[in-house]
Amino acid sequence: MKDGGGRQFGPLGTALVIIPTYNEAENIKSIVARVRASVPEAHVLVADDNSPDGTGKLADELAAADDQVRVLHRQGKEGLGAAYLAGFRWGLEHGYGVLVEMDADGSHQPEELPRLLTALKGADLVLGSRWVPGGRVVNWPRSREFLSRGGSTYSRLLLDVPIRDVTGGFRAFRRETLEGLGLADVSSQGYCFQVDLARRAVKAGCHVVEVPITFVERELGDSKMSRDIVVEALWRVTAWGVGERVGRVIGRKRR
Repeated sequence: MKDGGGRQFGPLGTALVIIPTYNEAENIKSIVARVRASVPEAHVLVADDNSPDGTGKLADELAAADDQVRVLHRQGKEGLGAAYLAGFRWGLEHGYGVLVEMDADGSHQPEELPRLLTALKGADLVLGSRWVPGGRVVNWPRSREFLSRGGSTYSRLLLDVPIRDVTGGFRAFRRETLEGLGLADVSSQGYCFQVDLARRAVKAGCHVVEVPITFVERELGDSKMSRDIVVEALWRVTAWGVGERVGRVIGRKRR
């Protein structure tokens, strides 16, 4: 399939939906079932950070009953970015052609995943976006929406990244895209991890497409959002943006 610029893309291959978990016992069965129903040909990898509420055990039970479900048991809570990086490595090592990021709490609706995968036929990376026409959030307080919109706008402007929802975490990558992003030196977490991968993709010349989604606030379990995640995102994005601008100025002076 070709994108708008006439570039030719190869077939996608089998998709692996990576679902990081920490204390998601109330949600894991439902979210895996919805993924399997929405995209029956896809496989699921639950990356569990040794959840004390038994999420890992429940995931093992799902895997025992379904050979398209796998579980990656990790030693402890190391953050969202580390869980996704471990999932990416596992998926690339096992030959998957598409790797998908998806939350365990139902905020990313599996029923919208087919649209992301369809768009990926003509792209390197597809983002499920809350902030493009047709996208929306449900059951969020205005303060949370302001924080998310503001974070995306700040990142987009400072990093010169033409993406409306830079912090969103519902994404589908081609394996070649991930292989070209330098994942070995990614250390960011949370919102910042998503911004980091998006800016790396844009800098690498990837064709990035945003597909509108409806983001639904979790009904069960506790949010993993924290002040530390917001602070990390703010200082890292600022450091990246300033560093790139200083680098461009120095480069111009040397010419």
